[in-house]
Amino acid sequence: MQAWIPITLAAAFSQNLRFMLQKRLKDTKLSTAGATFARFAFSAPLVALGVCAYLTTTGQSVPDLSPRFFLFAFAGGIGQILATMCVVALFSMRNFAVGITFKKTEVIQTALIGFVVLGEGLSPSSSIAIAIGFAGLLLLSDPPGGGQGWRRFFNRAAALGLGAGLLFGVSAIGYRGATMMLGLDDVVARAGLTLAIVTAFQSVIMAAWMRLREPGEITRVFVNWRVGALVGVTSMIGSFCWFTAFALQNAAMVKALGQVELVFSFLATIFVFKQTVSGREWAGTALLVLSIVVLILWL
Repeated sequence: MQAWIPITLAAAFSQNLRFMLQKRLKDTKLSTAGATFARFAFSAPLVALGVCAYLTTTGQSVPDLSPRFFLFAFAGGIGQILATMCVVALFSMRNFAVGITFKKTEVIQTALIGFVVLGEGLSPSSSIAIAIGFAGLLLLSDPPGGGQGWRRFFNRAAALGLGAGLLFGVSAIGYRGATMMLGLDDVVARAGLTLAIVTAFQSVIMAAWMRLREPGEITRVFVNWRVGALVGVTSMIGSFCWFTAFALQNAAMVKALGQVELVFSFLATIFVFKQTVSGREWAGTALLVLSIVVLILWL
């Protein structure tokens, strides 16, 4: 089995845990921005310490960082902030699993962005797998209780989900581009260094934004440090795995396999949040799981 596959599975599992914790923060204590900021504020110091320890232990130094590295890294960082805020806002409109599913339009959008920006295409089998997954997404595009006419597919929940998918696509391509700009053979060092710089940048940007727009919210984030710290740990683990996978494989392929997160999110919906899942949602998820199986078997 290629190394990026188990790494991506670990990333998806950790990311699902992080979204569960962020949903708790959003439901009970913090604003959308606050729940998003918790992810970066608590993970950035952990990532920085981990990278410093790894580089010191392996005797490596920080390479020269080109303007293109910062362009890719910061574009990815901003995209991720905005995408995460879209997903957290979406949690208040649909159940947990469907919120995650809308976000999964990032697979197709990542493939398109990757082709335009990095010139990375997909094999026919990978394209078929992604198409099957997209069919599953269409089954999940209706608002609760259905709807009439254009409102069945064009609604605020769909807009937030599609926007999150686009922004996560920008983020994935930005991170893959940044890791490719580093002149390091060590994949762990490439992923870790990129992650450390990005999370530090994201923490500063979000802190400045919240200081201006939501006075007092930063304090509330740190008051709720117990859950916030868990968000930071799961974010650090998940992000490191994503960055490592991006350093090893086409971003669209990584995101396609990452749809396994839906299995984890549906389990959370049923057993943790005690929410119901409709037949349409089960059918859509079944197609998404089928797309994952096709992707792995045809690699």
